[in-house]
Amino acid sequence: MSHDFVIDVQNLNKSYKNKHVVKNVSLRVKRGEIFGFLGPNGSGKTTTIRMLCGLLTPDSGSGQCLGYDILTQAELIKLRVGYMTQKFSFYEDLSIRENLEFVAQIYNMSKPKQRVAAMIERMGFKQRQNQLTGTLSGGWKQRVALAACLLHEPQLLLLDEPTAGVDPKARRIFWDEIHELREQGITTLVSTHYMDEAERCTQLAYIAYGDLLVHGTTQEVVQQVALHTWEVRGENLAKLAKELNRLEAVEQVVQFGEVLHVSGKNAEDLIAALNPWQNQYQWRLIPTELEDAFIYLVSQARDQ
Repeated sequence: MSHDFVIDVQNLNKSYKNKHVVKNVSLRVKRGEIFGFLGPNGSGKTTTIRMLCGLLTPDSGSGQCLGYDILTQAELIKLRVGYMTQKFSFYEDLSIRENLEFVAQIYNMSKPKQRVAAMIERMGFKQRQNQLTGTLSGGWKQRVALAACLLHEPQLLLLDEPTAGVDPKARRIFWDEIHELREQGITTLVSTHYMDEAERCTQLAYIAYGDLLVHGTTQEVVQQVALHTWEVRGENLAKLAKELNRLEAVEQVVQFGEVLHVSGKNAEDLIAALNPWQNQYQWRLIPTELEDAFIYLVSQARDQ
């Protein structure tokens, strides 16, 4: 494996009973990237992340994480990765400081109290360090979880929908922290449902029902989907959307507030199909947005 890649895995597969939840997924994540992992619920994101950090063994496939074999060196990977689960997984009847000291003991850290004190200072917990975690807001719980991930100084963070259910201000603060960590050389793979968060990533991958459909930068992902999109304004947009959805040249119609985004694969066919409504509405050709691209990918996935 090249030293440029902290994750380099090929053809990962995982099944539970009769359900094939991850299908031949291959990923390469460069050192220092913020790699966004997107897809609908049940798409295989969490299972893939758990295979990368050594918590699950693939049924087949191969690869390395941080230079260690994911099949034979899972224990070494666990020690060097910070994994943040979807659900807050710390003791709510312990204080922030007590939870972090417990994590330090798990990793058998030298000078654990000093390490915890430094993390409390770094994350702005000084005034709250003795507060029970069960009384914290979602944003503060999220910061505690991130602090626990960073305590053992990992080279790679695997964050599974870390901002789900957190208010916009807390999400923004969290992402500012992720970008600061990137400046320190820490690589992050993060799963998310939020398009504004996806656009803050340096690379993206989209997985739907076990299949990795597309990956690249935001611009590359939009180019690979290859949609032409018109913005429409006017009255009775809901009625118009129903009519447009019946047209063969129209791939999708999505309403964003008081506008529709109407997309198709063939630019000329799309213009011809929309022509009967040209004088009734305001039409503007716009660059296809990331959200348009992902809505299209979901609609095309086999399991919808």
